[in-house]
Amino acid sequence: MDRSLMALAIIPGLLIIIYVYRKDKVEKEPAGLIMRIIFFGVLSCFAAAFLEQLESQYLPQYPKGSLEYALITSFCMAALVEEIVKFIAMKLGSWNYQGFNYRFDGIVYGVSSAVGFAIYENINYVAMYGFQTAVVRAFTAIPLHAFCGVFMGVFYSYSKKASILGNNGAKIGYTLLSLLVPMLIHGTYDTFAFLGERGTMPLLIFVVILYVSAITTIKKMSAADYRAGFYPRARRIDYDVEI
Repeated sequence: MDRSLMALAIIPGLLIIIYVYRKDKVEKEPAGLIMRIIFFGVLSCFAAAFLEQLESQYLPQYPKGSLEYALITSFCMAALVEEIVKFIAMKLGSWNYQGFNYRFDGIVYGVSSAVGFAIYENINYVAMYGFQTAVVRAFTAIPLHAFCGVFMGVFYSYSKKASILGNNGAKIGYTLLSLLVPMLIHGTYDTFAFLGERGTMPLLIFVVILYVSAITTIKKMSAADYRAGFYPRARRIDYDVEI
């Protein structure tokens, strides 16, 4: 793959990370931490490929293009496996970091993991299918992964805060949401994509809604981040951000 095509495969993901990083208004995360999470996100792509191949041997088989094929492939393989491995990459890279002390931090971590995954996946697709695929994925698949990382990161930050405050019930609940919400988004997107021409218009509508929802959430979380952060314990419990 030539350099221009490689750049086209990588740059969209990096631009999203830069956008999110600039929205982190209170306390910027270290570049080294972000790079570590991105690297873990890349590794998670390898894990997903292995697990999806393994899982495919046990799933019922349906004709490509059918609704059954779209749903099974989207929700039971892509969404389930990929969001779990991205979550693990994010948590391994950030959970014990002492600077994880503001609500917007979770979004930075979630997007970093998701973009690491997406960049490596995108390089493979672009290498196989070329320029047109690179352009289409720059506005669809790459933002999909990143925006799933946004919503994963929102609930992940609430899970971290609940853990700091000793609220185990809330911690478990927000952890589940940080997995289930991205899975629902990812699975819905892929279902429309796997339906071929029948899914083209619903997919475009869904992508527009996803853009608006994710960018609105980023802006709200950035504006609502408060300087006191998660510490000290005496600070009031606050889970009131609307998303």
